[in-house]
Amino acid sequence: MMASSYSAKDEDGHITVTGPGGGALRSKKPENTAFKQQRLPAWQPILTAGTVLPAFFIIGLIFIPIGIGCSAQQHNIREFEIDYTGVDASSPCFSCSQNFSWNSTQPCTCTIPFYLDQPYENNVFMYYGLSNFYQNHRRYVKSRDDSQLNGHLGSLKQPSKECEPYAKHENKPIAPCGAIANSMFNDTLELFYNDPNGTKVPIPLRATGIAWWTDKHVKFGNPGDNLNLTAVFQGTTKPVNWRKPVYELDTDQLNNGFINEDFIVWMRTAALPTFRKLYRIINRKDNMVPTLLRGNYSLEVVYNYPVRSFEGRKRMILSTISWMGGKNPFLGIAYITVGSVCFFLGVVLLIIHHKYGNRNNSADISN
Repeated sequence: MMASSYSAKDEDGHITVTGPGGGALRSKKPENTAFKQQRLPAWQPILTAGTVLPAFFIIGLIFIPIGIGCSAQQHNIREFEIDYTGVDASSPCFSCSQNFSWNSTQPCTCTIPFYLDQPYENNVFMYYGLSNFYQNHRRYVKSRDDSQLNGHLGSLKQPSKECEPYAKHENKPIAPCGAIANSMFNDTLELFYNDPNGTKVPIPLRATGIAWWTDKHVKFGNPGDNLNLTAVFQGTTKPVNWRKPVYELDTDQLNNGFINEDFIVWMRTAALPTFRKLYRIINRKDNMVPTLLRGNYSLEVVYNYPVRSFEGRKRMILSTISWMGGKNPFLGIAYITVGSVCFFLGVVLLIIHHKYGNRNNSADISN
C-alpha cells in the first residue's frame, strides 16, 4: 500500500500533496485565504434592551401617524358605486340581462336613476367594474399577439399561434387576435344630471388620457399610418364577439385602431377576478362649481356585454382621487396595525426588562 503525504501551504496559499513517485499534486482543499476560508471581518448586531426597545418605539411612533394620515386622506375621497347587472326583477336592466347575448343583433338600452347626496370636487373618474371574470387565467393571459398590437404588418396577416382559436375566422386573420381582445368590454355608459326643472343635462365624458402613456406610445401602434386605417386593415376581420371592426372604434384617428384607449385599458389584464377599469374622466371646468353637483342623476346603458354565462356582475363607479390614488383603506390600516404592534411589543419588553433585567445583572455581579 502506497502512502502519500502533504507539505505546508505554498506561498500562494495552496496545499501541495506528495503523491506516489514523489510527484506534487494539487489538493482540492480551498486556498488558505481569508475569503475562501471565511475569515473576512464581519459585523454581527448584538441585540440588547438598549437597541431593541428604542427601535420598537421609534417604528410605532412613525408608523401610527403615517397610518392616521393615510386614513384621513381616504375619508376625503368620494366614491359612488351602482350595480347595473340586472339580476333582480325590479332592476331597470333586468330585461336586457335576461334576453341579451353575444348573438343578439340589436343592442338593449336601460336607464338607472340614482342620487348623489354630496357634491364631487376636482376631477371625477368613471370606472366600470366586473366580478367573477378571471382575466388572470394562464391561457387567457397568453392569448394575444404583442407583435400584431405593436403594428407589424407581418403579424397582422399571420397572427401568432398563441391567439388560437381566435387567430382566424372564415379564413381571414383576426385583428386584433386572441381571447383578451375577443372579450373586450363594450357597454356604452352615459351620465345625465336631472335638473330640478326637469331637464336632462348630459355630463361630458373624456375618453382620452385613460391609458398608460407607455402602453399607448410604446406597446401599441397601428400598422402603416393612421390616415387610412380601412385600407391598412383590408383583408382582416373583426373579433368574433365584436360588433364593428377595430378601425371603427372611434372617429378620432388618434384614438382609433390598436391605439384606442378603451381597447388598451382592457388589454392590461387584471390580477383578481373582481376588478375595475378606468372608463372615462369628468374634468372640472370651474373652480367655483363642483364637478358633480348634489342631486339626481341617471345612467344610460347600452347593454352589449352579457355576464350571465359566467355568473358575473357589472357596476359603474364614480370616484375622486387623492395624492395616494383611489379609495383603498388597506395602506392606512397596515401602517396603523404595524405601528401599534411594535409599540405594544415595546411596552411589553420594557416591562419584562424592568422586572427581570436588574435581577440578572445582580446575579452576574455576584458571580
